[in-house]
Amino acid sequence: MRDFRIDVPEADLDDLRDRLRRTRWPEPATVGGWTQGVPLDYAKELVAYWADEYDWRRCEAELNSYPQFTTGLDGGGDDTVEVHFLHVRSPHENALPLILTHGWPGSVIEYVGLIDALTKPEDPADAFHVVIPSLPGFGFSGKPSVSGWGVERIATAWAQLMDRLGYDRYGAQGGDWGSMITAALGTGMPEALAGIHLTMPLAEAPPQDERRSLSREEKEALMFAKRFKVTGTGYSAEQSTRPQTLGYGLTDSPVGQACWIVEKFWDWTDCAGHPENTIPRDRLLDNVMIYWLTASAASSARLYWESFRKPRMDTVEVPTGATVFPHEMSRLPRHWLERRFTDLRHFSHPVAGGHFASLEQPETFVDEVRTFFRMVR
Repeated sequence: MRDFRIDVPEADLDDLRDRLRRTRWPEPATVGGWTQGVPLDYAKELVAYWADEYDWRRCEAELNSYPQFTTGLDGGGDDTVEVHFLHVRSPHENALPLILTHGWPGSVIEYVGLIDALTKPEDPADAFHVVIPSLPGFGFSGKPSVSGWGVERIATAWAQLMDRLGYDRYGAQGGDWGSMITAALGTGMPEALAGIHLTMPLAEAPPQDERRSLSREEKEALMFAKRFKVTGTGYSAEQSTRPQTLGYGLTDSPVGQACWIVEKFWDWTDCAGHPENTIPRDRLLDNVMIYWLTASAASSARLYWESFRKPRMDTVEVPTGATVFPHEMSRLPRHWLERRFTDLRHFSHPVAGGHFASLEQPETFVDEVRTFFRMVR
C-alpha cells in the first residue's frame, strides 16, 4: 500500500488549454438536436468554458481531501497492475466495509460526492467504510500491458484488495461495468460478501416457454432496450473491436475525448434533453478530466474488447439488491433477474434517474444502498 496524491503538472493544464483553443471544428450536423451526436453549438460552448473558466485544481483538492492509495494487484494472473483507490473509514467502528465500482465512461468521480453521506450518516447503524477503486486502465490506476484483464479477473483483484485492507466480510455495489464486476465478485467470493447492490443488473432472458406475461411497464422497458441497441450502441461496437484505433484520436484531442463521453451523459441520464439539466457542467468536466489527464481512452475501452462480446451470466447466490432507475438502458423484469440472482431481496424502481444514478439522484442512490444493506448487515 502506497499513499497517493494527485498533483497534475501545470504544464499539462497549459497544454490542455492550448489544444482546446486550437480545435479544428467540423461543420454542424444536418439535423437539429443530438440525433447525429453532440451539437456543434453546445460543443463550442462547453469547450470555451473548459478552456477559460473550468478549475481542475478544485476537483484535485476535493479528491485529495480523502485518503488515496495505490497497490499492485494481479487478479490471479501473472502480471500486476497498480490500482488506485480511495479508502475512507467511517468514525463508527461497526461500519460495514463497502467497495463501490464505477464503469465506462465513469470514474471515481461518480462516488466521491457520496463519501460523507456513506461514512457519516445520522444513524450510525447505516455507516460504511468506503473503498472506491479506479478500474485497471482507468483514471489513476495503471494500464494492463497484456490481455486478460476482463470482468472476472478484476473481481478477483477486488477480493484481493479487500483482503489486503483487512476486510473479511463486506458489501459491494456497482453500476455499468461495476454491476458486472460486482456480480462476478458475488459468484467468486460469496463467503466474504454480506451482499451486493446493483443499479444495472443483467441476466439472460428465460426460455420462451418459461416467460411470464409482462406488465405494461416491463414491455416498455424491453422496447426501450431494443431501441437503444439499434441507435445507441455504436460506441460499444468500436470499443469492443478496435479500442486501439479509437484511442489515437481521443488521446490526442481533448474535444474528441470530451464529446465521446459527454454524449453518453446526454443519452443515458434522465436529463430531459440536456446533460446539464441533471449533472452540473463542472462535474461533467471533472469526469472527462480523469480520462484526459491520464490518457486512458484506449486502455479504458479495452475492457469492452476483453468482456463485452461474451459476457458471463453465472448464477449469483449471495443476497442481492437491485435499484433500476427509469432511464437505465437495461431494465429487466424481476422474474428474469431472479433466475440469475437467486436471493434477490430488494428490487425497486425510483421515479427519476438514469445510468449515472449516483450523480443524478445522489440522495435516492444513498437511500437505496442503505435500505438494502440494512437487510444483510
